[in-house]
Amino acid sequence: MTQTQSHTALLLIDFQNDYFPNGKWELENIQLAAESGAKLLSAFRELSMPIVHVRHEFKSADAPFFLPGSVGAEIHTSVAAQGNEAVVLKHSANSFKETNLKEMLDALKVENLIIAGAMSHMCIDAGVRAAADLGYNVTVAQDACATRSQEFNGVTVPAEQVHASFMAALAFAYARVEDTEVLLDEIK
Repeated sequence: MTQTQSHTALLLIDFQNDYFPNGKWELENIQLAAESGAKLLSAFRELSMPIVHVRHEFKSADAPFFLPGSVGAEIHTSVAAQGNEAVVLKHSANSFKETNLKEMLDALKVENLIIAGAMSHMCIDAGVRAAADLGYNVTVAQDACATRSQEFNGVTVPAEQVHASFMAALAFAYARVEDTEVLLDEIK
């Protein structure tokens, strides 16, 4: 499926300060991912297409990052909301869980979502799967997503492999996974 301007929205998930250098939970390649996200954001703004920003705050002040009301929980300036762009606050990995995101998208008559953000293995994965389960046609801008290395059973899995594994799984059954430049060519 190719993306067209009609009925397509950009969903930017968790591009928040704590994931950037000097944040509490820095991700690998987050600045490159944000640059790609900013290109999509600019194109959507130029074409007056729907944009929704999602940001995560944990409910507890003893969380490792995204503390309630903190600078770290704010959206990074490189992809921050402007004007009347919607911002959805969530408290779990799934952007749709206990939020008004679905109602917002339905009111805009959105059928197609282009998703970018962080972390590839958590909130991107959860949001993409939920969106697909809700019937949206989902495309992930894979180079506009970032994660970090993970440890399991004493084995450290490098961030690049974590990202690739989750993109492969999403591409298998939940979404089209594509590079930002391809998507920019399609929506213009």
